[in-house]
Amino acid sequence: MPCVRSFTVLPALPEALKDLEVIAKNMFWSWNPEYVELFKRIDSNLWLDSGHNPVKMLGSITQEKLDELTENQGFLAHLQSSAEKFKLYLKRKTWYDQTCSKSVKPIIAYFSAEFGLHESLPIYAGGLGILAGDHLKSASDLGVPLVGVGLLYQKGYFRQCLSINGEQWEEYVENDFYSMPIELVRKEDGLPLTISVDYPGRCVLAQVWCVSVGRVKLYLMDTNIPENSTGDRMITSSLYGGDRELRIRQEIMLGIGGLKALFAMDIKPTVCHMNEGHAAFMALERIREIKSTQNITFNEAVEATRAGNVFTMHTPVKAGLDEFNVELMEKYFGDYFPTLDIDRKQFLSLGRILPDDDGETFKMTVLALRLSGFANGVSKLHSEISRGIWGSIWPGLPLNEVPIIPITNGIHIKNWLSDEMNSLYQRYLGPNWDDEAMNKQLWNNVEQIPDGEFWQIHQRCKEQLIVFARNRLKTQMERRGTYHSEINHAEEVLDPEILTIGFARRFAGYKRGNLLLRDPERLVKMLTDPERPVQVIFAGKAHPKDSEGKDIIKHIIQFAEQYNVKRRLVFLENYDIDMARILLRGVDLWLNNPRRPLEASGTSGMKAAVNGALNMSTLDGWWCEGYKPEGGWTIGAGQSYEDGNYQDAVESQAIYDVLENEVIPLFYTRSTDKLPRAWISRVKNSIKWIAPQFNTHRMVADYTRRFYNPAMAKYNYLTETDCNKAREFSKWKAEINEAWHEFAVKDVIMEVRNGDGNKKLNLKQSQLKVGSKLSVRTLVKLGKIDPKDISVELYYGPVDAWGNIRHGSAIRMDYEEPAGSQEEHWFAGSMSCKNAGQHGVAVRVLPMHNDLVNPYEMGLILWESTN
Repeated sequence: MPCVRSFTVLPALPEALKDLEVIAKNMFWSWNPEYVELFKRIDSNLWLDSGHNPVKMLGSITQEKLDELTENQGFLAHLQSSAEKFKLYLKRKTWYDQTCSKSVKPIIAYFSAEFGLHESLPIYAGGLGILAGDHLKSASDLGVPLVGVGLLYQKGYFRQCLSINGEQWEEYVENDFYSMPIELVRKEDGLPLTISVDYPGRCVLAQVWCVSVGRVKLYLMDTNIPENSTGDRMITSSLYGGDRELRIRQEIMLGIGGLKALFAMDIKPTVCHMNEGHAAFMALERIREIKSTQNITFNEAVEATRAGNVFTMHTPVKAGLDEFNVELMEKYFGDYFPTLDIDRKQFLSLGRILPDDDGETFKMTVLALRLSGFANGVSKLHSEISRGIWGSIWPGLPLNEVPIIPITNGIHIKNWLSDEMNSLYQRYLGPNWDDEAMNKQLWNNVEQIPDGEFWQIHQRCKEQLIVFARNRLKTQMERRGTYHSEINHAEEVLDPEILTIGFARRFAGYKRGNLLLRDPERLVKMLTDPERPVQVIFAGKAHPKDSEGKDIIKHIIQFAEQYNVKRRLVFLENYDIDMARILLRGVDLWLNNPRRPLEASGTSGMKAAVNGALNMSTLDGWWCEGYKPEGGWTIGAGQSYEDGNYQDAVESQAIYDVLENEVIPLFYTRSTDKLPRAWISRVKNSIKWIAPQFNTHRMVADYTRRFYNPAMAKYNYLTETDCNKAREFSKWKAEINEAWHEFAVKDVIMEVRNGDGNKKLNLKQSQLKVGSKLSVRTLVKLGKIDPKDISVELYYGPVDAWGNIRHGSAIRMDYEEPAGSQEEHWFAGSMSCKNAGQHGVAVRVLPMHNDLVNPYEMGLILWESTN
């Protein structure tokens, strides 16, 4: 092969246009319409041809065009205004400055396998990446001191192509990093910064790229460099591609390499946030690093770092959870775990629900949970389900107390809002409405928007959607070699006056993309109704290895052909951020029908809502919290089914019933001025309820208050003065663990006061009256452990048919006195009987220490024995 010496050619912008390059290289432009308009103003066709990529566009502009722009005073004024606004944004006081501690800010490192910032940076696949991108944007707007960490994929996720029969195949297009809004991180000598990560028998190098996202930096590792072997250059080749071995190699680079990259840039995070389990190896590297630099033991390093780790889980679906067999773990970590000073069994137990089960795989979710002080699900229902799935990591703990709390997802509203709707909000909510997105009172002003003006804006967005859909369909037909006469029919597809339903998401079986098609006769009747017709736009990709998802796509496309409804039912291929924006802004109704409870959260319906669409969904994910009868519709009532086919039959009929009896009549009922005023009223109710709650400003503020700030404080406390507090804490834990088997609840004495004076209680025979006070004394054996190191509690609540307490509450008992033996102690407490019904009470013992992030983190709980 010839020797090729590469170099980078940069656009030569005249001095008067230098600010264009500054703006283009910061993704701030992607969620601020005036910056997009600035680039369109240069050359709207070139903007489209460049894939909405300003860096690529600036590198393609002729020098003659650039010279013209320097003489265009209107353009220069626009550029100057935009540049000044950007500088002001970077300097102004933020929410974090105003509401959080004035002391030294933490550095929060946010690790994610994908980031969906914009279509010009295609390193995302779906909801996980879109959520991560919105997280960074809100962190920037709020001033939260956060950096993102991910991988830079040479081919990203695939581009979807569909045959005329609906067969999906995948095309992978290589990214040209030097024409994207990213920059190499360089050392002082100008050479690219590289980091080295150990793999079996070799070291793999990665260079680091930086994406500027407003105030936030996103760092991405790239192994496609000449110093690596061909196989290792493929580690960052594509997102979610390859086999399990490629996956573990990618996740080592993300977690271990990501932390190494931060340290190489002298960025030392106090809080590390793992967005899903892909990044969980980061926690191991954090332990290894602090252990080696502070000369502490493995257990001491675990205590020092756990307090500063945050873990967010995103799915209860097994296919979305990474686990690796023992052979693969030994291959890639056989030389790593000795650096932690632990043996093979200890290492593998970190990723197992049952630590001693040699047949269990190594689960990334378990690793993250064991090594994180803070963990959450992404909706209330998802957290409840997750506590059920992973609760056995905390043996004996009631499920409602498993330390996985809900922080419900949101969206970066301005990023997803149409320009037209943004202008409407500016007029009626205020010019800086987006700074107050969390303010519920602000959104009440939606009522001030005249119905006619609101509907006109919505219809304009709908027309833009239909133009886009027709053009996309023509492109699809041309690529397939469709006859010219049929291509012309694409101009007649869809109608802006018809009720338009959108369904777009990843096509996985549990999302049931073809549920709407289950009763063809009933659906076709709605699609072709001459008075009140309906039209449906589908879009979404199936994973390359998901044959079920591919079959669903095929079914939809063949359905349109078979029943001759291609003008009313269309499938747009290659769903991405660009298409999502247009689709979400233009539909009237957003349909979502996952099989409960498998949709962890979902965010597309939130995006549709703020743009003026109504939601119709099963009660799953975020919709359990987002649904209000006056602002949307549910499919079913959230029932549980054992038979999936029966569930599909019931819920598909529920969809038709709601459409025929409620949605369609409401949409087509018009006042004398031809406005659907009742529909618009419901849309406004939806916006007022959804917008202030389901946005990433609120979400990131929740993470900051509930996780980041407490994690920072605890991490700094444990690691100060050479990690002395971590050493002491680890020693205390070891003593508790060693003595725990000696603990016992020796005796429980209960008395009730109900107006007849005190009397001893036999719970099997006694009936208490509401208002009675139950007093309890218990004798607990603690061995040599000081009573101040444990918490003795009364746990009480309603009991089920099996005699188990459900949704119980705990009251801490007070230390009373030692018993005759110095190893035994009396504790006392009381509780009031406030509600009638069958209730139960139990005594339990937990470790107690000020440095515990939560009382359950040790996984130790002792209940009074029934023996």
